[in-house]
Amino acid sequence: MTPIIRFEHVSVNAHEKTILSDISFELFPGEKAVLCGKSGSGKSSILRTLLGLHALSRGMVYFRGKPLDYLSVQAIRSCTAYIGQEPVLGADSVREALLLPFQFKAHRGRQPAEAQLIEALQRLQLPADILKQASNHISVGEKQRIALARGLLLGKNLYLLDEVTSALDEASKQAVFEVFSDPGLTVLSVAHDPDWISRCNRVIKLEEGRLIQDVT
Repeated sequence: MTPIIRFEHVSVNAHEKTILSDISFELFPGEKAVLCGKSGSGKSSILRTLLGLHALSRGMVYFRGKPLDYLSVQAIRSCTAYIGQEPVLGADSVREALLLPFQFKAHRGRQPAEAQLIEALQRLQLPADILKQASNHISVGEKQRIALARGLLLGKNLYLLDEVTSALDEASKQAVFEVFSDPGLTVLSVAHDPDWISRCNRVIKLEEGRLIQDVT
């Protein structure tokens, strides 16, 4: 089986500092991997490198067997949902935020029906009437789940998640766990949450930009 993502002896420098050093790992379809380590250990830098936001100083990143370049970065972004600690929803209302990607050429003509919007929200313990609310009047935890719902509506199968349960209560976390139990979804995440880590089948530990442990 070909890995979706492969880092091969990757090093990255930023602001005259080495932020990743000789990182090598593979991520296969359906895996749920979590990057662990202290603040500044390079966890989020791995996600940004994969999205083409950091230039490589050494090594190579492969996506579905192809080396990272302009075209493969576009392919990664087209099939990936990246969700940070406080997602920017990019629209005034929750409804508009969920429908925003469907205005673009790549997704035009695939706009979900009302019932699909409500189903995606309910899967994540969000009420249907949140569609009417302003994006700047909802909580961080609600923004995280709305960003996840948008990924589900778009049919994304690769998720890059940065502390995505950091603002969730127990019931909301359980809903997120249930969504990502789907074997068709591949996840590379950053987390400190022990509950999230315990549900991942791969734990990759970093220290000062180096990979020190990879446990499956």
